[in-house]
Amino acid sequence: MEHFSIREIIEQAVQTERLGNGFYSNMAQRFKENDKLKNLFELLATKERQHEIKFSELKNKIKDEEPEGWEEASQYLRAIVESEFFLGKHKSLPSLEHLRKTEDAVRYALGFEKETLLYYHGLRDIVRERKIMDEIINEEKSHIVWLNELKTKLKM
Repeated sequence: MEHFSIREIIEQAVQTERLGNGFYSNMAQRFKENDKLKNLFELLATKERQHEIKFSELKNKIKDEEPEGWEEASQYLRAIVESEFFLGKHKSLPSLEHLRKTEDAVRYALGFEKETLLYYHGLRDIVRERKIMDEIINEEKSHIVWLNELKTKLKM
């Protein structure tokens, strides 16, 4: 099985954040009648954009050499990337048509954030710039907390 290069792994993180920004921006628009939900999705969209910039900077810092244990790490990260939350059937976040209710949007967003967190933990284990990864991971954790609190309030 072909494995990703370290640069491809980080580029996938850039793309993931770009997809997340688009998803949250669309959700803010879709649920604009609910100020609290709209504001949360707008905040998440902003955070995703900031992460995209950080990963782009990280991509410029890394060397092309493969770290120790790269073959296994690459296969693990590929498995996550090929999930429905990253690539899915159409190689992007799925159509938002199935997300008609607030509960559906929050549930999907939680799944997306959890998959993203798994990916970033795997990435953290192989890059030298752990401080950057720790910062992004902590922010991703806060996204999960915010969404879970919203889920609890909605009694899903």
